[in-house]
Amino acid sequence: MRKIVIVLIGLVLFGCKSKQITNQKNQESEINLILNNWHKAAAEANFNSYFDAMADDAIFIGTDATENWNKPAFIQFSKPYFDKGKAWNFTTLERNIYFSSDKKTAWFDELLNTQMKICRGSGVLVVDKNGNWKIKQYVLSMTIPNDHTDEVVKIKSLIEDKEIEKLKNKTK
Repeated sequence: MRKIVIVLIGLVLFGCKSKQITNQKNQESEINLILNNWHKAAAEANFNSYFDAMADDAIFIGTDATENWNKPAFIQFSKPYFDKGKAWNFTTLERNIYFSSDKKTAWFDELLNTQMKICRGSGVLVVDKNGNWKIKQYVLSMTIPNDHTDEVVKIKSLIEDKEIEKLKNKTK
């Protein structure tokens, strides 16, 4: 009898763990679909689909040091590109997704094929009050091969030294 109880407890625990794994795989699939459709909406200049995927208080951080936009500012910046029928075209090469213990927050990193060659995207999604995943923050970064960092720093210095001084003066 005791062995039967132990076996039953084991089966119940295994079943719960199996359900958690399946649920996480479903959530990963859902987030992959959201992010893939989000990138596709930009490529197709589908303004509403693109911005509907973002939370109302979303932040988009672009490749330039000055690009740190809340959603309304990002909409204002992006709208002319969408209006011309061509925004940007990013396709995912690789993506990793992680979840908080309560499964209401997810964060990810991805490598993207873009007009700037390989870029890295990273971000956070949250479950909204309606139970839907929304992009809360997205960060786009250009990658730099380590062997060419010095060359890129020389190019950046011409512009970014001024930006560094401006930001240092701003914090005083």
